[in-house]
Amino acid sequence: MKKTISLTTALALTLVIAGCGNNNAANSSSSGNVAEAAPQTSAEATTAAAEPAEVTKIVVGTGTAFPNVCFIDENGKLTGFDVELLKEIDSRLPEYEFEFQTMDFSNLLLSLETKKIDLVAHVMEKNPEREQKYSFNKEAYAHWRNRIIVAKGNDSIQTLDDLQGKKVLTGATSAQAQILENYNKEHGADSIKIVYQNGAANDTVSQIDSGRVDATLAADFVLPIIDPQSKLQAVGAELSSADILYVFRKDDAPSQKLSDAIDGVVAELKADGTLGKISTQWLGADVTTSAVQ
Repeated sequence: MKKTISLTTALALTLVIAGCGNNNAANSSSSGNVAEAAPQTSAEATTAAAEPAEVTKIVVGTGTAFPNVCFIDENGKLTGFDVELLKEIDSRLPEYEFEFQTMDFSNLLLSLETKKIDLVAHVMEKNPEREQKYSFNKEAYAHWRNRIIVAKGNDSIQTLDDLQGKKVLTGATSAQAQILENYNKEHGADSIKIVYQNGAANDTVSQIDSGRVDATLAADFVLPIIDPQSKLQAVGAELSSADILYVFRKDDAPSQKLSDAIDGVVAELKADGTLGKISTQWLGADVTTSAVQ
């Protein structure tokens, strides 16, 4: 997707003006007069100074195993809520060109630190632990609540305390993993037996339904996406509410410039209704209205 600014009209105008200038200069020479240098016209100045606008390539890190968020469809195409939203943002930022690089979720933040990618787009929650190492844009593009997910009919689990001694599935480096890890820091290292997930999100249903693990934690929109047959259920009160933002390198001027530019576009997308439409299309509901007061 090459983004340049066309100067065809300005160039054509300059050639006409330049042609007239040559004739006048010839007439002046033939009369024996020394011609004073003519001031540069605005069109000439524009042509001399203007070059195709520089476009900065941005490598976006995302995953392929999160249904409806970032995944490979039946045609082998990377798509989903995060992907299509960033394509729309890209179309409104002519000074940038986004290129997607896919990888396992657990490698995204490390790849950002090592400058293999420039931003992370994987419905990332902002939390204190991540803020210590990374920067976030300010204009949230989604909001949701995390709850405990168990097998349908299991009413014995309602709180994190009820998960003591139980196996709980979660993704390494995820915000949900941070909730479980923080609980274990306060209550003992093995209070909750955390099982870090290696497979795709869809594997969660089979693991809980078969009893290999007892529960997982997930954002409120996730359940109908990964469990269309309703084998699981959300239980208990919300564990946390979160803004969903893009993640950048901390204390990095180009990253801050990009972050500010994205904030401006996200605000536009909210105002014109595009953000809500993309959310509804991919997530089945408008999750872009704030859940964090």
